[in-house]
Amino acid sequence: MSPNRIGFSFLLIGIFLLVGKTFRYRTKWLHNLFLPSSIIAGFVALMLGPDVLGKLTSTLLDESSLFHTGLIPNFVLDVWRPLPGMFINIVFASLFIGKAIPSLKKVWHTAGPQIVMGQVVSWGQYVVGLLLTLFVLTPVFGMNPLAGGLIEIAFVGGHGTAAGLTNTFTDLGFPEGLDLALGLATVGILSGVLVGILIINIAFRKGVAKHVGGRPYFTEEEREAIGETHGYDFEPDVKEAKAIEPLAFHFSLIALAIVIGYIFQQGLIVLEASTWGVWSDIYLLSYIPLFPLAMIGGIVVQLVSEKLKIDNYIDLILISKIAGFALDILLFSALATISLAVIGDNIIPFFLISITAVIWNVFAFLVIGPRLIPDYWFERGLGDFGQATGMAATGILLMKIADPEHQTPALEGYGYKQILFEPFVGGGIVTAASLPFIYQFGPVAFLILSIIVTIAFLIFGIVYFGRKKSG
Repeated sequence: MSPNRIGFSFLLIGIFLLVGKTFRYRTKWLHNLFLPSSIIAGFVALMLGPDVLGKLTSTLLDESSLFHTGLIPNFVLDVWRPLPGMFINIVFASLFIGKAIPSLKKVWHTAGPQIVMGQVVSWGQYVVGLLLTLFVLTPVFGMNPLAGGLIEIAFVGGHGTAAGLTNTFTDLGFPEGLDLALGLATVGILSGVLVGILIINIAFRKGVAKHVGGRPYFTEEEREAIGETHGYDFEPDVKEAKAIEPLAFHFSLIALAIVIGYIFQQGLIVLEASTWGVWSDIYLLSYIPLFPLAMIGGIVVQLVSEKLKIDNYIDLILISKIAGFALDILLFSALATISLAVIGDNIIPFFLISITAVIWNVFAFLVIGPRLIPDYWFERGLGDFGQATGMAATGILLMKIADPEHQTPALEGYGYKQILFEPFVGGGIVTAASLPFIYQFGPVAFLILSIIVTIAFLIFGIVYFGRKKSG
């Protein structure tokens, strides 16, 4: 693989992203679905690749046709396939860089109900997924028991987490799980937006959603008031680092976070190999990908920056732009290289997993949410529902529709929630370790653990937060 071919493959990504943006701008229904341009671009590339256009031309013409592999050369796809596993590290490493990390007491006081709700939904996805796998998918369709972890990986984790687990799926002998997870993540996003907006409309008509219809913009006075009330800083005072390009400086911080995460990863692997791995022959940490540890590396970078009082040189906007760029590359390359043949071969299990996930998410939001969240349960629960369908952005989108003027603590709690949520589930350490755990100990053992954790969080939430409900 020559440097020129690698460079050409990246140039094609840029062209496809422009095509995706154009489609989104020109096609009203795509715009109304709030799908990112990178996802649209990934689907366009998928349609022009060997699985769609290539198969079509091979069927209509013959396999020696010029376009028998589509319009995208195989060497380009070879470059694109490993990109999700690389760029997911950038996305996660940047999550906490540039953000003042509040005390755990403040996080819990503000976002406690949403943290517990998120844990119940995530662990509950393991429960329903493993039950479906044990009683239907494996005995009837012969699917790998690792399929029991697909709902949480795809719906809470999303495309990025699924793509980041590429090597884990392969190492554990379930390579088709990657394509199924990416397809399920797409179903998750669509169901999150469509079902979420439908629920908001019904709730508005019934008087449950009381803040819908507010102005989705702010005057200068309102912006200042919101900043004072919720701790937002719309225009942070950021100093510019001298003698280095700001983009290079911020990329260097992210690179340092990834390196710290890599050191953690290798340390855990050595620890496991020299302790319980020797006598038990059970290995879990060896399969954990780098990205959740890169997120911990980002926390370390932020804490050290605050300690050295250089955190005011970190521009959160620039960090977000780097992460956004990495996420676009990740989403595009993951979707452009999906194997539709795998989904087609497992279409009924794919459908059953999708339906099960959507039903659980809606049930958790409408039935469990009001019992766990003491105040503004609808607006706050919407964020958890959106995040449980594949994208944190979906949660923000739904909360913006239901509470455009930030009259509730939903958005603030949602932001704080990530500090005690992301490191564990939804792409964190638990998500990364779930497949190795199922592989080593079997689906029944992980099902029992998931049931215990789900019930524990549920009981704790009802007892601790339920009694705080305002009349």
